[in-house]
Amino acid sequence: MSIADMRRQYSMGRLTEEALTQHPIDLFKQWLGEAIDAKIPDPTAMTVATVDANGQPSQRIVLLKDYDHDGFVFYTNLGSRKAKELAENPKISLHFPWFFMERQVRVCGVAEKLSVAQNAKYFLSRPKDSQLAAWASQQSQPISSRELLMTQFKQMKDKFANKDIPLPDFWGGFKVKPSQIEFWQGGENRLHDRFEYRFDAEAGWSTQRLMP
Repeated sequence: MSIADMRRQYSMGRLTEEALTQHPIDLFKQWLGEAIDAKIPDPTAMTVATVDANGQPSQRIVLLKDYDHDGFVFYTNLGSRKAKELAENPKISLHFPWFFMERQVRVCGVAEKLSVAQNAKYFLSRPKDSQLAAWASQQSQPISSRELLMTQFKQMKDKFANKDIPLPDFWGGFKVKPSQIEFWQGGENRLHDRFEYRFDAEAGWSTQRLMP
């Protein structure tokens, strides 16, 4: 079968005006909870899109680690490509691909760095091997082999054996403050339900239905 002929009907549900919440994060909370309850793979995984100084977008999968009415939180090496690009241009887009539920959520906004205290609180809650991996890897930098990476990991393991692992000064989090959030529910015959929330500093959040 040609990939051009690969398609299926979306028939798991509808998204109506009546189901919308006043604040988009409340609907996000509902949808995320349903994704977790449905035991879909990696429900907190999201695509994070940034843009470099030449206008070239790049994307990667990152795990959502917290959220509230102010935005969405993730953590990374501050020397990584995404962190460097956010330092130049804080505009960012997130995408939650809940394909098993025929749903997507798209977020546009601005990323702001978290405080050292916030970074430390989360870093110290991570499994020890994850803390060590943060020290061992200069994210997005070239490395000659996997063996060298594992050697660096072992060196960090030996260095911090029987010790508390401190927060690296090159590691931290961002909060994405949204200005636009779209909820997408697949529909039959490609007549999907799409609702977009937009934020205005004076009027707050407003919604509109988008054509599929």
